[in-house]
Amino acid sequence: MRKLTSFACGTGAGLAAYYLQRLRDPQTAVQNSWTHSDKPVDPWALWDTNWDCREPRALVRPLRNSQPEEENRYNAELEKAKAKKARHIILVRHGEYLDVGDSDDTHHLTERGRKQAEFTGKRLCELGIKWDKVVASTMLRAQETSDIILKQINFEKEKVVNCAFLREGAPIPPQPPVGHWKPEASQFLRDGSRIEAGFRRYFHRAYPDQEKESYTLIVGHGNVIRYFVCRALQFPAEGWLRININHASITWLTISPSGNVSIKYLGDSGFMPAELLTNRIPRDVKNVV
Repeated sequence: MRKLTSFACGTGAGLAAYYLQRLRDPQTAVQNSWTHSDKPVDPWALWDTNWDCREPRALVRPLRNSQPEEENRYNAELEKAKAKKARHIILVRHGEYLDVGDSDDTHHLTERGRKQAEFTGKRLCELGIKWDKVVASTMLRAQETSDIILKQINFEKEKVVNCAFLREGAPIPPQPPVGHWKPEASQFLRDGSRIEAGFRRYFHRAYPDQEKESYTLIVGHGNVIRYFVCRALQFPAEGWLRININHASITWLTISPSGNVSIKYLGDSGFMPAELLTNRIPRDVKNVV
């Protein structure tokens, strides 16, 4: 028995030493193949700190020399250009609507869509947020959703910013392509430029003089919100169609003073009853709640 025990201990120690040496040797170390950790980091995987063109070092005149006066000037200007507080951007998709008629004027919310908006408004009210700005797409379904939410969050309708940049559209050709949805290249060019302009308008770090965290509510559309999420997190924008968000769901993004972006909610609709959870346009008008 002693010989067997000694053999087991010796064998275990030998195996441990062998694997330890393997881990130390970069030529033989095992890598997680799915992370490609054995290869140089892809430049596209690196975070662009100046994604909003508001990185302080990009705004301040570079050092001209190493004199103390010049360094003091540079450091003082750099400090003035830095954001100090975070910006919270909360995006809400419109409620379910009827896709009938040839114009947006007939795309009213269904009864279920109105109930969805009411639950979302109540949820936003429960969060106890004091809103600095509310922005809504100019499309009818977003306007109606916004009106319902406003009654719950105690925000004056006259202060709402109506923005045509947020209208639904085709932001960028998705990857992988899908067979059931193939807009013309001209539509991607037209809509994509507009939606990208909307992203640049509302997504950026705080101004240096912002003294408290700010909260912006944006009521918009599924394609636009999914594209915004990919752009803000610096994921490949072509992947926007891989994400699914329900009607009247809440997506919450935070832009820190450093310019880093994090996501708190993505398409959250857990506060609604199960019978109100939808994400597609109803095909049968008769079966709409």
